[in-house]
Amino acid sequence: MTLIRWQPWQEIDTLRRQFDDLFEELAPISRLAGRANNGMWSPAIELKTTDDAVVLRAELPGIKVEDLDIQVSRDNVAIAGEYKTEEKTEDPAHQVYRSEFRYGSFKRVIPLPVPVQNDKVEANFKDGILTLSMLKIETEQHKVVKVNIT
Repeated sequence: MTLIRWQPWQEIDTLRRQFDDLFEELAPISRLAGRANNGMWSPAIELKTTDDAVVLRAELPGIKVEDLDIQVSRDNVAIAGEYKTEEKTEDPAHQVYRSEFRYGSFKRVIPLPVPVQNDKVEANFKDGILTLSMLKIETEQHKVVKVNIT
């Protein structure tokens, strides 16, 4: 019978690696839920393409239009904004004991799957949903040209 020494540090290291693997698997799920890598909140989006346009929808509940900054380039869309806190009152009967609302600024840059005409963007903001419709840049189809031989 062979004696094998117990090595507790090796087992702890194995456990740590297993936890790291678990958190790496969960990281994409938290980003899909609207969390950026650094822990800051960013809006959830939906990106669709049609034959002639790219449509971007972003959830921005409770934010005002004047607190949004939207910039569209040929290849991406940048959405920045700020959730502002409400006016505080000094009345002791109206104290906040718990708040799970998010306040502060955010910024999210969304890469687009195809180039768009950034000077022809239609924007709509209704019920906390921002909708951007951007026309695709018309790419020249591969043309077949007949060559005459003289």
